[in-house]
Amino acid sequence: MVDRASKAQEAPEESHHHPKAEGFAALALGAMGVVFGDIGTSPLYAMREALSHVPDGSNTMGVLGVVSLVFWALIIVVTVKYVIFVMRADNKGEGGTLALMALAQRALGRRSTAVFALGVCGAALFYGDGLITPAVSVLSAVELLKDAPGVGGIFTPIVLPLAGAILIILFLVQSRGTASVGRFFGPIMVVWFLTLAALGIYHVIQVPAVLKAVNPYYGFHLLFSHGIVGFIILGSVFLAVTGAEALYADMGHFGKDPIRAAWLGMALPCLLIQYFGQGALVLAHPEAVKDPFFAIIPHAVYWPILLLSIAATVIASQAVITGAFSMTQQAVQLGLLPRIDIRRTSETVAGQIYVPQINTMLLVGVLVLLVLFRTSSNMAAAYGIAVTGTMVITVILEFAVARNHWKWSLASTLMVVIPLLMIDLSFLGANMLKVLDGGWFPLLFGFTIVLTMWTWTRGTQILADKTRRDSLPLLELIEILKARPPHRAPGTAIFLTSDLEMAPVALMHNLKHNKVLHEKNIILTVVSTETPRVKEDDRVKIDQINDDFKKVTISYGFMESPNLPKALGLCRKLGLKFDIMATSFFLGRRSVVASTQSGMPLWQDKLFIFLMRNAANPTDFFKIPPGRVVELGTQVTV
Repeated sequence: MVDRASKAQEAPEESHHHPKAEGFAALALGAMGVVFGDIGTSPLYAMREALSHVPDGSNTMGVLGVVSLVFWALIIVVTVKYVIFVMRADNKGEGGTLALMALAQRALGRRSTAVFALGVCGAALFYGDGLITPAVSVLSAVELLKDAPGVGGIFTPIVLPLAGAILIILFLVQSRGTASVGRFFGPIMVVWFLTLAALGIYHVIQVPAVLKAVNPYYGFHLLFSHGIVGFIILGSVFLAVTGAEALYADMGHFGKDPIRAAWLGMALPCLLIQYFGQGALVLAHPEAVKDPFFAIIPHAVYWPILLLSIAATVIASQAVITGAFSMTQQAVQLGLLPRIDIRRTSETVAGQIYVPQINTMLLVGVLVLLVLFRTSSNMAAAYGIAVTGTMVITVILEFAVARNHWKWSLASTLMVVIPLLMIDLSFLGANMLKVLDGGWFPLLFGFTIVLTMWTWTRGTQILADKTRRDSLPLLELIEILKARPPHRAPGTAIFLTSDLEMAPVALMHNLKHNKVLHEKNIILTVVSTETPRVKEDDRVKIDQINDDFKKVTISYGFMESPNLPKALGLCRKLGLKFDIMATSFFLGRRSVVASTQSGMPLWQDKLFIFLMRNAANPTDFFKIPPGRVVELGTQVTV
C-alpha cells in the first residue's frame, strides 16, 4: 500500500522542522555528547596500538612518524573529507549512506542499480559498526579498572558482568531521545576534551620538537621504510579517526553547522594537542611507549581522569546508536525494510527518533559479542573494517553527487575524489588484514543486513507484479460498475493501495463478497520521496475520476512518519470533504505462501514471509483510527 517508486521530488523543509529551532549552542553541546564520543576517546588506545607495531617505537623517527600520520588523518579524513566535502552533500539536512544514495539517485535522474547496491552495502556496514562500537568501547572502559592501583584485583573477575550491566543501562536510556541524551552527555564530553588538551599541552611545551610531525615527510618515511609493517601501522593509526562517519550519519539530529562548529572549535584542536602531547611524552620518556595516555596523567589526578575516561568511553557508543536509528527510518521509507515502529522524541527536530526494535537488536548483538570475544583486545581485530568500508562507499557516492548534482567538471571531481578514495582504500586494505582475527564478524553481520534488504526489496517487487497481473484496471472496473450497478452503501470508503491504476484488492473483495459500493470511494496511495521531508502544501494530490471515485496521493519524505488522518485533513483545502470518524478504511491483507515457482529460492521466500509477519501493523504505522479499519484478506504465493 506504499508506493516505493521513490519519486524524485524537491521539497523544501519547513523551518520548524529544522534542527536550528532548538538553538545553535544547545545543538553544538548535544553534538559534543552524541557525535564525537567515539573519535574523542581514540587517544586512549590509538597511539599505543600504532607505536606497538613500530620497530623500536620510542625512537624519534618512529614517534614523529606516528604523530604525523595521526595529524594528517584527522585533517584529511575527518576535516577535509567529512566536515568540508561530505557534509556538503546533505539531503535536505539529512546525512548517512541511504540519504546520500537517495540524493545520488535524484541527481542522476534515474534509478541506478549500482548506486542502489552501494547504498545498501554502506547501510549494512554501518549497522555492523553500530553493533561492535558499543561492545568494544564499553568493555575497554571497564577493563581500565583492572589496572587501577590497589583495587584492580577486585574488578578483574567482574569485568564482563559490569560491562553487560552498563550496556543494558545505555540502551535503556535511548527511549528518552537524542536531545535528552545529548544534554546529559554533552557537558561530560566538553570536560573530557578540555582535559585532553590540558594533559597534552604541558608536554608539547616541554618538547616542542614534536611539532615537526606536522611535516608529512615523517609519516611517509615511516610507512615506506618498514614494508608490510608500515601497512599494519596504518591500520592502527586508523583508530584515531573511527567515529568520523558519525559526523555525517548524525547530521539530521543536530544540523551540519552545529557539528562543524563543535568539531573545528573544540574537538579537533583538543585531539591534536593530546596526540602531540603523547608524542612529546614518549620522546622525553621512551618507557611511556607502552601506554602513553595513562603515562601522561599526573598521579595527583589519576582517579578523577580514570573515571572521566570510563564515562567518555561509554558515551562513545552513542553516535552509532543514534545513527542506526536514522538509517532504519530511511530504509523503511525507501522500501528496503518492512514497516517498523518509529517513535519521535522531539517536537521541534524531526530527525530525533527512537526505534525500539533496532535498539533491542543492537543490545542483544553487543551482549553476544561480549560472550564471544570476552576482551576488548580480541574485539579490536573486528574494529575498523565496517567503518573503512562505509567510508569508501561514501566517497564513490559523493562522486555521483558532485558530477550530477553540483555540476562539477570531471577534472575537478576527480581531483577531489581520487586522493580521498586512495586514502580510504589504503585504510581499508590495512584493516582487511584483520579479517581472520575477528574482522569476519562485522562482515558477516553486514552480509545478513544486505540479504535482508535484498529479500524484502525483491519480494515486494514480485508481490506487486503478481498483484498487478491478477487485478483489474480501475477504469475497466468503473465501466463494468456502470453497466451493472451494485447496491450502494452510504458514507465514504478509503481503499489503500500501492498502484492507483489497478483496482485495489480490498475493493474487489468488497464487491465480490459484500455486493456493495459506497457512495464515495477514495483510492489512496502513500508515496515515499527521495527527499527527507515534504512541504505540507505538496503533501496531498487529488485526481477525480468520476462522481463515485477519486484518487488521492499522499507523499512523505524518507525521514517522516506517515499520519494519514492528519494528511487527509488537508484534503478540505482541496475541496474533498468527509468525516474521518464516519469513514471506513479498507486494507487488503495478503497471506503469503512460499512457492518454488516464484522468482526467489524457497529459503528466501520463507525469509520474506517472516519479515512480512513481523512488520508493523499498517493501522498503527499509518496512524489510522483502529475502529474505522476493515481488513479483507487474500492468499498469494511468492
